[in-house]
Amino acid sequence: MTSPTRSPPAFRAPSSRLLAAVGCVAIGLLLAGCEQKTAATAPPARVVRTEVVKLSERRQSITLTGDVQARVLADLSFRVSGRVTERLVEVGAHVKAGQLLAKIDPAEQQADLDSAEAAVAAAESQVKVATSNFNRQQTLISSGFTTRATFDQAQETLRTAEGSLEAAKAQRDTAKDALTFTELRADASGTITARNIEVGQVAQAAQSVFTLAHDGDRDAVIDVYEAALSLKFDDTKVALALLSDPSVTAKGTVREVSPTIDPKSGTVRVKISIENPPPEMTLGSAVSATGFIKPEQRIVLPWSALTAAGKTPAVWLVNAANKTVSLKPIKIEDYETGAIVVSAGLQPGDRVVTDGGKLLSVGQQITFNEETRS
Repeated sequence: MTSPTRSPPAFRAPSSRLLAAVGCVAIGLLLAGCEQKTAATAPPARVVRTEVVKLSERRQSITLTGDVQARVLADLSFRVSGRVTERLVEVGAHVKAGQLLAKIDPAEQQADLDSAEAAVAAAESQVKVATSNFNRQQTLISSGFTTRATFDQAQETLRTAEGSLEAAKAQRDTAKDALTFTELRADASGTITARNIEVGQVAQAAQSVFTLAHDGDRDAVIDVYEAALSLKFDDTKVALALLSDPSVTAKGTVREVSPTIDPKSGTVRVKISIENPPPEMTLGSAVSATGFIKPEQRIVLPWSALTAAGKTPAVWLVNAANKTVSLKPIKIEDYETGAIVVSAGLQPGDRVVTDGGKLLSVGQQITFNEETRS
């Protein structure tokens, strides 16, 4: 007996209510997933260090180096030309006023003196003859045995002879002076700082032979770059120190500023008078000179606060209301060791990030200690 065949159940489409319920569940799961993803990708608040911007007194100083020089430097030279026969001092020697330094061959000057002496002797002889003739004519004219013309001629001859004698004596004095000029002597006490001749060399008149640094006042000579001269210094006092031994110090006063700029170095030579120079500050000693600029109120931040907005220097500015950060462009007046001096872009009372700003982004929330040193 054959069992009856069963047909498969007919497919029934899901109802609209079921579809709506399933759709709502799917949409809810999708939104929940989006919320979880958004919450997972939201950047956390970063912990940073901040400071409150304020004005502080900024006292700058400029230190440059130079050397010690004499207030008076004299170039000594012979007043006549000749071959050098003796050189009696070396560079570094201390000499006294009137001390003999060098000699040149006096043969020419001695010959001129001998010639002048002979001329004086001849002139004196002429004066004697003219005087005798004048006296005789004076006696004769008083007796009426000579003419007025002869008497006048005798008188004129005497006057001419006397004038020739005076000229010969003057020439002799000049020759004597020229002979003394063959010896070069120090015009003051001091130290020889340069020598430009050797024995056997022909020295020309007025050629520099020695440079003499006179004893007495001393100057520190500094070559200062031009921009430093426009700064407003606290006063004219300068702190000086010996480079080889900084414990040796002195005070100085700006005495002279050169009106011209060295075309090669672009510097201006400044001479500083040393007050009571210590014995260790000898001629040629290298010294440092420190000048202090008048204090100014400026905003100074640590270098770690500096970042950039494109190619412009900037800092991270903190919004105190919602504790978010934004980039604030600034202008920098000067870079110092470990700090920057801000000339524009910030106001006293602003709070800026000084540490931890490398990974910040605009609008990011931060966490900081309200008691952070300002």
